[in-house]
Amino acid sequence: MSVLHGVGLGLAFTNPNSTCNFHSNTRFFPQSLASVPEFHPISLRSRALLSENGDDSKFDAMSISTPTTTDPKKSSGTSARSRRLLKLREEKRKREHDRLHNYPAWAKVLEDACKNDAELRAVLGDSIGNPEEMRKKVEDRVRRKGRDFQKSKTGSILAFKVSFRDFNPLDSYIWFELIGSPTDRDVDLIGSIIQSWYVMGRLGAFNSSNLQLANSSMEYNPVYDADKGFKVMQSSFHDISDVEFQDNWGRVWVDLGTSDYFAIDVLLNCLTVLSSEYLGIQQVVFGGRRMGDWEEGMTSPEYGYKSFKI
Repeated sequence: MSVLHGVGLGLAFTNPNSTCNFHSNTRFFPQSLASVPEFHPISLRSRALLSENGDDSKFDAMSISTPTTTDPKKSSGTSARSRRLLKLREEKRKREHDRLHNYPAWAKVLEDACKNDAELRAVLGDSIGNPEEMRKKVEDRVRRKGRDFQKSKTGSILAFKVSFRDFNPLDSYIWFELIGSPTDRDVDLIGSIIQSWYVMGRLGAFNSSNLQLANSSMEYNPVYDADKGFKVMQSSFHDISDVEFQDNWGRVWVDLGTSDYFAIDVLLNCLTVLSSEYLGIQQVVFGGRRMGDWEEGMTSPEYGYKSFKI
């Protein structure tokens, strides 16, 4: 038998022999159902305020059921995106900690040296910051240079720059900017190359009118016409100065005379091998009256002046 309980605005039917109870009106507030487990009483004042605001739908038959357990992640107020960002920041912090505390000392030394050494930066390339890649780059450099890698003076892996500044073949300086100040041995080496170049030019070696074998094939025995070579108009170097150095800058004055301009190609070919294997050169300038910190008349060895007599 159903029992009716009500106050004013609504009806509720309860059957003690049934698990199904029916509330006819959500505005009805039972008095004797407080003991029913599925029912959670709400104060009349709170209910009235929510009804005035039009928010009484929250208290329908479904809303009075037993609340479910909330997700701890949702209750913490964090989203999946924020958790991912937090994880990424933690991984970044760990990597930075490992870099500072577990970074090899030799790798740190190489990194510091790269700040003032363009050649070392070129050797390491984009491997800076990765000790294993840095090790491979250095080992490859040692492997290619062989025993010469241990020498105090080695060549440069970077090609030097070549420029012309109002170059007059009959009256101009040729300037050399070295990577560092030259030793006496370096001065002798460069001076000997310039001297040999001048001697060949003086003897007419740079004469493009007589290049009979330049484009010949050596697959078959070529023929050289000595009479033709003898009758060709001679070309000769006219004059040259001593080779001078102030700190890392060197210069030599030249008058190529009637020598052809491919004499310059021959000189640059020699300097290219010199720079890559023995003595690093940063740039070669043909022409110009003053380069770097060159000071005319300064010939004192105390101020870094050196010379090679041709």
